[in-house]
Amino acid sequence: MQTIKLGPAGSPGKSTLEGIGMVKSMGLHAVEVEFVRGVKMGNDLAKRCGQEAEKLGIELSVHAPYFINLASSEKVKIKQSRQRILDSCERGHYLGARYVVFHPAYYGKRSKEETFDMVKEAVLDMQTAIERNGWDVKLAPETTGKHAAFGDLEETIRLAKETGCSINIDFAHIFARNRGTIDYGEIFDKLRPLKLRHVQCHFSNIEWTLKGERSHLVLDSSPPFEPLAEEILKRKLNITIISESPVTWKDSLKMKKIFEEMGYRFR
Repeated sequence: MQTIKLGPAGSPGKSTLEGIGMVKSMGLHAVEVEFVRGVKMGNDLAKRCGQEAEKLGIELSVHAPYFINLASSEKVKIKQSRQRILDSCERGHYLGARYVVFHPAYYGKRSKEETFDMVKEAVLDMQTAIERNGWDVKLAPETTGKHAAFGDLEETIRLAKETGCSINIDFAHIFARNRGTIDYGEIFDKLRPLKLRHVQCHFSNIEWTLKGERSHLVLDSSPPFEPLAEEILKRKLNITIISESPVTWKDSLKMKKIFEEMGYRFR
């Protein structure tokens, strides 16, 4: 049976713990715990949040800090970036979160191939650390929205193929990198070789320039959501869609209404 889960990036309440209950009361199904400004949650609180989410049937994921560059020209910054991701993985484990999402790197003066090799090496090393620590999480590098950033769709899929990591599809970022065009069916076709049982993704509308993304927007412009919903239902995909709009939970509810109008019934 197809499963679609919707929810906000970040808590709609004053804390993650409060937000989990609020998301449940709204009739939503997921929360992405945001560590984007730093991993400031301890393991004890992560356990409490995880227990609450499990009790209420809310799916959790984690977004690692923005201050990450696994292809930096400075070795210390690469080391710090890896540690920030691993700290996120540790909290994610205690949260019961399956996916740890992160923006991998910037090209800088490196070629795309050199950047890929550095990111791949870092991902393999981090996966070894995750296994050694017994953390039940999957790294999910995200498709990024700026042309200066590593993470177009093709290289992110290649990274997943060559390392066995997962992937987080950000449709708004793909739309921005493609300068205002997107083909949802083509994206899912390209994902098929990964044989994903579940697709983890972000969605919002977005403002873009020739350099890529500028800012996330509320759900009333582009890229359009309805064709994505139609494609998901047609393909019977199991998917979690995290809203990254300026009003995350409100737009999650808009997405829910669109799916319901198309005949999907949330459990």
